[in-house]
Amino acid sequence: MSETRDSLLARFRMARARTDALFEWLTPQALLDRPIAERHRLVFYVGHLEAFDWNLISRDGLGRASRNAAFERLFAFGIDPLDGNLPRDDAADWPGLDAIRTWAQQARRDVDADLASGPFTGWLAEGWAAHLAIEHRLMHAETLAYLLNRLPDGALRPGPAPSFVTGRVQEPSLVRIPAGRATLGLGRARAPHLGWDNEYDEHTVDVPAFTVDRIPVTNAEYLRFVEAGGYRERRYWSDAAWAWLARDGVTQPRFWRRANGGWRWKTLFAEVPLPLAWPVYVSHAEATAFATWRGARLMTEPEWHRAALGTPEGLERTFPWGAEPPRPGVHGNFGFASLDPVPVGAAPAGRSAFGVDELVGNGWEWTSTVFAPFEGFTPLPFYKGYSADFFDGRHFVLKGASAHTDVTFLRRSFRNWFQPHYPHVFAKFRCVLEGA
Repeated sequence: MSETRDSLLARFRMARARTDALFEWLTPQALLDRPIAERHRLVFYVGHLEAFDWNLISRDGLGRASRNAAFERLFAFGIDPLDGNLPRDDAADWPGLDAIRTWAQQARRDVDADLASGPFTGWLAEGWAAHLAIEHRLMHAETLAYLLNRLPDGALRPGPAPSFVTGRVQEPSLVRIPAGRATLGLGRARAPHLGWDNEYDEHTVDVPAFTVDRIPVTNAEYLRFVEAGGYRERRYWSDAAWAWLARDGVTQPRFWRRANGGWRWKTLFAEVPLPLAWPVYVSHAEATAFATWRGARLMTEPEWHRAALGTPEGLERTFPWGAEPPRPGVHGNFGFASLDPVPVGAAPAGRSAFGVDELVGNGWEWTSTVFAPFEGFTPLPFYKGYSADFFDGRHFVLKGASAHTDVTFLRRSFRNWFQPHYPHVFAKFRCVLEGA
């Protein structure tokens, strides 16, 4: 194996500790809540994380006989949060929590035993499937974080108050990025068992010169758009986005709430006055509308790579700051350095060679690039629909990371994606100024 069994087991246990800790914040009755209409109830994730590991490693990888075929099917896959794709189940439709937990604990023991001693062949022999199972769990740590953020008061046990609520609001400024080359993707010949299928294959593209915001759009800057009536002006929105606003009654970012003539922000454990220095978290549709209002557009995926990883000398960096391994809280707000955002510009050590701040951390970055395969795309042999099911023209690429993103996803080739009307992700944006 390219990674030792002991190392894989240790990484599995660290990832499990991360998701277990999130479940411990929940009161028992909250597990049957559905805080986001397009997602499963929280109880699904109690079974899903273990079912994914067991199905992939023990059942499909090693041919183990099913212990509970009904649970293996029930908890196998989540839901793509597309418009109108709403689950119709009731809380009473789900198995009892004790039965789910008993099965999940046995599945976890089976996976540990199989990782320790199973005869690995094929994709398991390289540790590829096990590595991606760990990443899958860490992805869901972030999913759970924004699901928990949507729960009503009283659904979470008491937790820490948000830090860094106040801070100096930085005014927007622009950085000119010269034309150059950007390398996207992951080299299959060099690292065939590291990434997800949509990361392959590595290729280089020419990127014309462009002018981009030095910092992401803050709550203060976005508030100007809201107060100028941006959500009421048809001309800033696409047909689909305008229909979404009307259908869902969207009048402001989902993380905001109007109260007593002002605005407040919902953090994980508290509601605070709108932190004007934080980045605004919005859907792709809202980011695009703001950019249109400003006479701008969103970055493309190649432009993000050029701004984040390019250098004036024509070389490319591993990370925006260089080759040093990522340090949460130093190079950016990622790797669980904080439960909430921090003021924009709080991590100057993460600045890119061109002087662009915060391209990694404090929120994913929306791009205007439709999620699509790179040339030479080949589906994962053990999860053929992981990416291919979303190559439908209805999802957009995000780059970077949020506070709840593990450092494993900071590799330059990793691509996140969501549909444009999903307002719950920890996702920020910045603008490219046309003609600037």
